[in-house]
Amino acid sequence: MWRIPFNRARFSRAGQRLLDWILPTACPSCGVLVASDDGFCVNCWSRLNWIDRPYCARLGIPFAYDIGPDGLSAEAIANPPPYRRARAAVLYDDDVQKVIHRFKYLDQPELGKLIGGLMVRAARDCLDDVDVIIPVPLHRGRLWQRRYNQSAELARTLSERTGLPVDLVSLQRIRSTTRQVGLRADERKRNVQGAFRVSAVVGGALEGQAVLLVDDVLTTGATVEACARALTRGGARAVDVVTFARVAAPGTSPI
Repeated sequence: MWRIPFNRARFSRAGQRLLDWILPTACPSCGVLVASDDGFCVNCWSRLNWIDRPYCARLGIPFAYDIGPDGLSAEAIANPPPYRRARAAVLYDDDVQKVIHRFKYLDQPELGKLIGGLMVRAARDCLDDVDVIIPVPLHRGRLWQRRYNQSAELARTLSERTGLPVDLVSLQRIRSTTRQVGLRADERKRNVQGAFRVSAVVGGALEGQAVLLVDDVLTTGATVEACARALTRGGARAVDVVTFARVAAPGTSPI
């Protein structure tokens, strides 16, 4: 059945006030009514597992104790990633999963304002040496189905908060891939192998640029690694990664 897309962000200020009266805003995690559309309820906010130091300087994996500002995790030493640094705002859990699901699959792109705002704090390590923000792209078929790229919504918010430009065209997903959910780490890597490239149309626009690559969740890192390799081949001198959430590595203690 045809459904008219609904997006609060498209309404004027007066329309927003009327809309808030007719359809009160709900917490993006539990659904409890909240005073505004830019935050969680008190209970859900208090349950967010923020990722703060100490963490791995390369992968952003939280440590149970401080081993120094340049300390590396066993994973970063054994398998160095093709990007410079990865940072995330919170650890992935059931509450965060609900927010991400609403954001990606339930036609709520306006949640990008909330989530992207929280990511600025996580990206602070990288902002002094970044030239451009690039979101992980969707394949055109997936974009047509979903109508928006959630990573692009996050990138726009980060741009608004930091003043850094967003590039939505240089990095392309040239092959449709199976959803990564439920796949093992090795299956995820094979799934995205060769799926990304830097567009030939941009003609060296990324040459020498430091890129902040944006996505919603970092699980095994297969997707952002594939993107980082493509960006490096396309001329980027460095790639940092920032996500809203990350899955804690096996064997690490939550903060």
